[in-house]
Amino acid sequence: MKTKMSLLILFLFVASSGYTQVRFDDWFEKKSLRIDFALSGNSGYQQAALQQLREEPVWGGPAENLIDRFYYGGYYVNLYDKAGKQLIYSRGFNTLFEEWRSTEQAKSETQSWTNSVSVPFPQREIIVEITGRDRSDMQFHTLMTLEIDPASIFIDRSRLKENTVTQVQYKGDPASKVDLVFIAEGYTAGEEKKFEADAGKFAESLFHTPPFDTRRDDFNVWAVALASEDSGTDISGKGVFKNTALNAGYYTFGVDRYLTTPDMKSIRDAVWNVPCDAIFILVNTGMYGGGGMYNFYAMGTSDNARTPVVFVHEFGHSFAGLADEYFSSEVAYDEAFYNLEKEPWEPNITTLIDFDSKWKDLLPAHTPIPTPLNDTYKDKPGVYEGGGYLPKGIYRPVDHCMMRDYAPFCPVCSKAILRMVDFLTDKPY
Repeated sequence: MKTKMSLLILFLFVASSGYTQVRFDDWFEKKSLRIDFALSGNSGYQQAALQQLREEPVWGGPAENLIDRFYYGGYYVNLYDKAGKQLIYSRGFNTLFEEWRSTEQAKSETQSWTNSVSVPFPQREIIVEITGRDRSDMQFHTLMTLEIDPASIFIDRSRLKENTVTQVQYKGDPASKVDLVFIAEGYTAGEEKKFEADAGKFAESLFHTPPFDTRRDDFNVWAVALASEDSGTDISGKGVFKNTALNAGYYTFGVDRYLTTPDMKSIRDAVWNVPCDAIFILVNTGMYGGGGMYNFYAMGTSDNARTPVVFVHEFGHSFAGLADEYFSSEVAYDEAFYNLEKEPWEPNITTLIDFDSKWKDLLPAHTPIPTPLNDTYKDKPGVYEGGGYLPKGIYRPVDHCMMRDYAPFCPVCSKAILRMVDFLTDKPY
């Protein structure tokens, strides 16, 4: 029998009992505990198992906002004090495995994928819980529980390869800044300078995009120059395979433009000594494509003419948990990716099951719900049908947005982005 826990109830309890009582210095050290674990299963079930624990020398996440109250993502990592069972840290995230489970292949195959999360390093014994969201009820079910002693001899404390790390922009203490890390993929050792220039170029494109342009001083930006044996990336659908540092490639789940990597361990190995709140993997190719998963990573290409907006779009997924608002492009998922009988967790789409929790407060007075796409309303925030890959049953806030067709971010997406910046910089959110 699976253990079930509603994080919504947990969050209400934490809020009512004073979540700010969790003080970083009371529970944690300024370094990270990395948890590598396997997710295995198929479309019908999933389970998790520990692979390794690592102590790493840097913690760049919030020191005040330790309890994640967004309720975003398909998974949560929760830390509890072993003695008193007090929740002392939590964070939501997505995985590529979660997306695979919604594909046709997962109906007939069982697979295992490596995943990794980093949490602040505990001062004393803790309980770690990994939970996964079930789309049938949108609640979180426990997949794995561990008791961890920070003094354990089974925690790997070795140093990993020290790659060239460049400060693209430094604005202050990582604990009070968003630390955005660009990682090189498909750049050879002789292309390191190109990577550094590309990282700087895309950082500038982000900070010239509203609402990020108003919060530039809240970001540190780093570039980690991994060297690949080959230049470029896999294009498996065309028989092209390259030996690269992170094993990225197109044709994820058979979709030609979907560029990802399942190799989360190599990604975490790359940033082991870098403060890291958000990861963007920059792939050295001119082809169109990309991908992004909430609090996991985003990926895009270096030399395509559309990459600056693709980068911002994919970063919207990974940084702020924004959903795709398009509904007519090819995707690998079946219609079960969203349960139309439940409210999706992403802040910029709704099934109207619980629209009060979404952007109702941002609508102009007397806006009809749903909103007709006519001359009266089409340029205003509303509730327009079509989004989340489906033309019917899911609604988006505006007709055109960065999350649909690379138009400017709408007010709903902008609000979600600014809340995440506040969360990661230890401001009230």
